[in-house]
Amino acid sequence: MEAISMSLSVVWMVVVTVMVNLWWFFNWVWLRPKRMEKGLREQGLGGNRYRFLFGDLKEVAQMTEQAKLQPVKLSESTVPRSTFFTWVGPRPMVHIIDPVMIRQIFANYNQFQKMRVGNPLSKMLTKGVVDAAEGDQWMKHRKIINPAFHIEKLKRMLPAFQISCREMISKWRFLPTKRNRRMKAIDQEVKSLIKKIINKQLTTKENGESSKEDLLGVLLDSNDKEIKLQGYTTFGLSIDEIIEECKLFYFGGQETTANLLVWTMILLGQHTNWQDRARDEVLNVFGDKNLNTDGLSHLKIINMILHEVVRLYPPGPVIKRMIHEETKVENLTLPPGTLLLLHLMLIHYDANLWGDDVNEFNPERFAKGASKAAKEPSSYFPFGGGPRVCVGRTFALLEAKAALVMILRRFSFKLSPSYLHAPHTFITLQPQFGAQLIMSEL
Repeated sequence: MEAISMSLSVVWMVVVTVMVNLWWFFNWVWLRPKRMEKGLREQGLGGNRYRFLFGDLKEVAQMTEQAKLQPVKLSESTVPRSTFFTWVGPRPMVHIIDPVMIRQIFANYNQFQKMRVGNPLSKMLTKGVVDAAEGDQWMKHRKIINPAFHIEKLKRMLPAFQISCREMISKWRFLPTKRNRRMKAIDQEVKSLIKKIINKQLTTKENGESSKEDLLGVLLDSNDKEIKLQGYTTFGLSIDEIIEECKLFYFGGQETTANLLVWTMILLGQHTNWQDRARDEVLNVFGDKNLNTDGLSHLKIINMILHEVVRLYPPGPVIKRMIHEETKVENLTLPPGTLLLLHLMLIHYDANLWGDDVNEFNPERFAKGASKAAKEPSSYFPFGGGPRVCVGRTFALLEAKAALVMILRRFSFKLSPSYLHAPHTFITLQPQFGAQLIMSEL
């Protein structure tokens, strides 16, 4: 009798467990999404009806593939006029195209948390401060890293910028211009190489010698100061964390800046009048002299050009966020579990904010600075915003400015008729079919 009773108890527990899991699954794939959809529609948001389990994933994948096959005109764009939502499986993703809402989201980084990176290459390259989603961990990384990107520290790196640019330009004289190759090194090999460099720097410091004036040297000094200030090694970064930050420095210094230069040369190759104006400014400020930070700070036209380039082609066209509790942003109340897609690039193409010439390359709009370039203040988000704004933005612009100065002194260039305009995102926004330019040495 006891055996039968135990068997019934086990069967009952199994049935209850199965029923609970089935209810949880049904709630996750149907009831919860439908409740969230109803709540969003009641607030005036438009979007597709939820479809069981997959949502809009299949259609988005098909549209992405179709878009890659269709080159667009250099001045073509489509900008939705209102906030809407789509479905990433059973989760709604609200698409934000309002600069006021985006500023609020950037400012409240604890509520609107960064989504984990899904792309394997991105995971390998951005495990540092970019991917440190938790508040305390991110604050620790950011506090130690910020001094490395102070403008006074970056000024000392100008000689390194010049050496890097000279090496790049020297190859153009003998080889046809090609798209920069993507980094394909194996993660462990990259870590091993960086660790050797770090150990060499640490040995130098232990011997009482001063650190090199580069990002790694500044980062190690900042890390040591934080450890001494707090009195515990746990307040600093570990060697593995420093390695991840160095990988991110390399990625930011190579991929992001390289793409900024590529888009700049595409646009200056098309608008040669601006190329001529930029070259005249460079020759007037520097002539044949070496670069210096004082001269770079006086390059107003170059500065306007770079700002207009990242308006049209920001490194990250969209930024993803997610919320874990009911959150209000402007007049919207968003349920927990909602994903957010902040369309920075679409705001940069909104004629209501930037004027009727929004699709045109017009650096003149930045003549009075970025804050006055658009009708709505702070509608310019090329590097994100708020406390989590890109820490390396000044580094990227300074390096790009130095490289552009050296290129303009040595070459004139124009866009090749074979160029196909097809921007697409692979970690950063880049030309899908490369940038075909006709280069002429001066």
